[in-house]
Amino acid sequence: MNQDPQALSKIVSGRARSDTREQLPDPEALTCCLGELPGCFERVGLEAGPLSQWLYFGLRDAGLPAVCIETRHAKAAITAMSMNKTDRNDARSLAQLVRSGWFKSVHVKSVESQELRTLLGSREFFVNKLRDHENEIRGLLRPFGLKVGQVSSSGFAGRIRDLVTDRPRLKLCMEALLTARETLMKQLAALHGELLRVTKNDELCVRFMGIPGVGPVTALAFKTAIDRPDRFRRSSDVGAHLGLAPRQHQSGEVDRRGRIAKNGDRLTRSALFAAANVMLSRSTQWTALKHWGVSIARRSSLKKAKVAVARKLAVIMHRMWRDGSPFRWTAKEA
Repeated sequence: MNQDPQALSKIVSGRARSDTREQLPDPEALTCCLGELPGCFERVGLEAGPLSQWLYFGLRDAGLPAVCIETRHAKAAITAMSMNKTDRNDARSLAQLVRSGWFKSVHVKSVESQELRTLLGSREFFVNKLRDHENEIRGLLRPFGLKVGQVSSSGFAGRIRDLVTDRPRLKLCMEALLTARETLMKQLAALHGELLRVTKNDELCVRFMGIPGVGPVTALAFKTAIDRPDRFRRSSDVGAHLGLAPRQHQSGEVDRRGRIAKNGDRLTRSALFAAANVMLSRSTQWTALKHWGVSIARRSSLKKAKVAVARKLAVIMHRMWRDGSPFRWTAKEA
């Protein structure tokens, strides 16, 4: 099919420029444009991006065999095929990549998983902003010698008001900031309540939360990150997918293993690390997994043990999902 790639590059490649004068690609426009071409399509490639889900499902609903290309593969192919980055060159490079099949397709999560990921991301946003808000209040009071110190979340506002009682101007500023803090806390409580409701009514999340250290955030983050357990042929691949496996550089006699890759979903990786921290540092329930992590901490370091337990948690949770089995507390049960 000999078509001018420059005319289709802004639509078919699925790349939206930041220039507001250009219209964003639309699934209907893509379908109409592709429907005017003769012949049938064996594969329609889209580079992964913010609009991937919308475009992918739109093309799929129209009966087109859409695939989503991993961004690093697309970048490497475009760089190798052309030194000059233009719309025409990018379109030709992506077309050749899709035609040859030398790319890694990206799994596009379901709409439900994307909505739950939005819930998790919104909650994390409020958690971070609330922490930054309180730190800003502490920093504004410090130049006046007013130290907040260690105080609970419920007693934070009262402590601030006590410090600025005899300072009218500071009191005005702090009241405005504390009012904004109360609004943040109210919205965070609403999102957290919805998170608890979702996990409570989800059988898989309840089963995940049977693991010591795994709470609602970790359970829902893992479920939405994996989306479908049959994506992985082996459960051991899940840890590497989430960036919890060490990097390896091997060339001839050189064979080095470095820090973890930290690719994949950051939110899920952080949640698994937090769950491992709770299991090793706070939980009083002994399991075969905790015994294994403590053994690593004794001969290496606690931080490496937490990373290892987080990777092991990802493998165990994936196996629990595939087999429909509960968490096995002892090595004998496992």
